[in-house]
Amino acid sequence: MIRVLIADDEPLIRAATRLLLGRADDLAVVAEAADGAEAVAAAVEHAPDVALVDIRMPVLDGLGAVEELSRVAPAVRAIVLTTFGDEEYVARALRAGAAGFLLKDTDPTQILHAVRAAAAGDAVLSPPIARQVIARCYAAPDPRPRDLSSLTAREREVLALVGHGLSNAEIGARLGTTAGTVKVHVARILSKLACANRVQAAIIAHDSGLLRR
Repeated sequence: MIRVLIADDEPLIRAATRLLLGRADDLAVVAEAADGAEAVAAAVEHAPDVALVDIRMPVLDGLGAVEELSRVAPAVRAIVLTTFGDEEYVARALRAGAAGFLLKDTDPTQILHAVRAAAAGDAVLSPPIARQVIARCYAAPDPRPRDLSSLTAREREVLALVGHGLSNAEIGARLGTTAGTVKVHVARILSKLACANRVQAAIIAHDSGLLRR
């Protein structure tokens, strides 16, 4: 069972999110918070696996909450769920260690997918946010050359699917293997390509032309 914390200052949004998550047999809402400070306290008390955090909240905003969670409850995977996809918000959330950034108009099934993916150690971005992040990286490209010759054929396959935004579980299903095996492949890819995270690996997949093959 994946334990979830919902942090949003609007009771209606909290209720709707709780109802959505309650329909899934593998998800359980263990705590709610109406501001960022409450969210941090609830995360420490209830130790959820994933926290869904709005940005604009009183006392402590969602971005401040994500930063504080990374300090006092690093095991909690925070997903920003907001109406506001400003580039500054996205950059700050990802720097703070957010496991995902979703817009509130995201399809409900994708929110469920994002919670499961975050709990499994993956990062998830709404498509508009993913395009924004990639465009920003293209505007300031990494000057270091990336040689894919060190990757095995299977690692290239995995890298291409990471570039398409698939989670470890989805890649495993596509390749007929387990999510755990894919996780090992991804770790080796990040090491070989000197990537800090999956987003950087996805950009390399785009740059190298793997997605067009």
